[in-house]
Amino acid sequence: MPDFFAPCPRGLEKLLAGELDSFGAADVRTTDGGVAFSGDWPLCYRANLQSRLASRILWRVKDATPFRNEQDVYKTVYDLPWTRWFDVNDTILVKVTAIKCPLKSLEFITLKIKDAVCDKFRAEKDARPSVAKLDPDMRIHAFFEGEKFTLYLDTSGDALYKRGVRIHTNIAPLRENLAAGILMMAGWKPGIPLLDPMCGSGTFLIEAAQMSLNIQPGIARDFAFQKFKYFESSKWNELREAAIAAQLPVSELPIYGSDLYGDALKAAHQNLEEAGIRETVDLKQCNVLESSPPEKEGILVANLPYGERMGDEDELAELYPKLGDVLKQRFGGWNAYLFTADLRIAKMMRLTPSKRTPLYNGAIECRLFEYKIVAGSNRPK
Repeated sequence: MPDFFAPCPRGLEKLLAGELDSFGAADVRTTDGGVAFSGDWPLCYRANLQSRLASRILWRVKDATPFRNEQDVYKTVYDLPWTRWFDVNDTILVKVTAIKCPLKSLEFITLKIKDAVCDKFRAEKDARPSVAKLDPDMRIHAFFEGEKFTLYLDTSGDALYKRGVRIHTNIAPLRENLAAGILMMAGWKPGIPLLDPMCGSGTFLIEAAQMSLNIQPGIARDFAFQKFKYFESSKWNELREAAIAAQLPVSELPIYGSDLYGDALKAAHQNLEEAGIRETVDLKQCNVLESSPPEKEGILVANLPYGERMGDEDELAELYPKLGDVLKQRFGGWNAYLFTADLRIAKMMRLTPSKRTPLYNGAIECRLFEYKIVAGSNRPK
């Protein structure tokens, strides 16, 4: 049974483990930044198609192996049966990451791994695959830790947070798998009213709408495993057809989005349109400080502006206490989940968060602050 590793945004490992377990994965184990698991190839196909949280599904083709120098690495890579896994006409890209690795140059070891794969093809097929830095057919990942390294073949191709639908974006977009994880952490489920009053290009809204309609996150895209020599097309087609049949008809949903900026709203409109779910979401132009709850109770979620998305720190310091007042005065009965890299918010909101969850947006350390706004508990000024 093949072994796999699914990297994900740091902070979402437990949620991802539960998701993979629900797919039928075996031997599920969390580690920093991802989840290891085992399963057959149809499970790999399903994880790529249905995981909302994984960044990729990597097939482990070589367990952690000791090495002394670059030549040891070359020999280990060369000895693997690359020609049985993919075709010489498939383009390749090698990516190396390392922790406490004694090798002097990661660029050089990347080159040695690429040479080993190409030399194996030349020896067996009298031809070698080409390297493609953009959109390669096959991505080979090598992870070095201390004096051991592990090799993976990427079954996903493009990262899984690229759902194949969103093409219009703002300055600092939230990755789709992180947005899905935040919705899950907030306890949001289809049918619960959801408001994003700073929706930008609509990432939270699209993820919520697709979850509500049971639209699988990978249904609109292709994957690297479709080019593997062992690819079972009948199993994949069966899985995909079942997913399409299980989708619910597009209809209006209790999902609401607004933004101060017309450009951001235009992008959200276009992205919902591209995904074929425009009519599911109620969109309007509105300053967050003038927003009001669209329903009596629900969940408010927002990716707050920080650095990349908004002006200087003074501007943000002015926004936070006003936002806290809006939540207190208007959103009784709602739970608010505010995601930000600006950790000053905890003091400046003048509200006490009931929970602070560390998360990462790429390499940026962030927090998800939970505020339970109790109806009727705030004294009028």
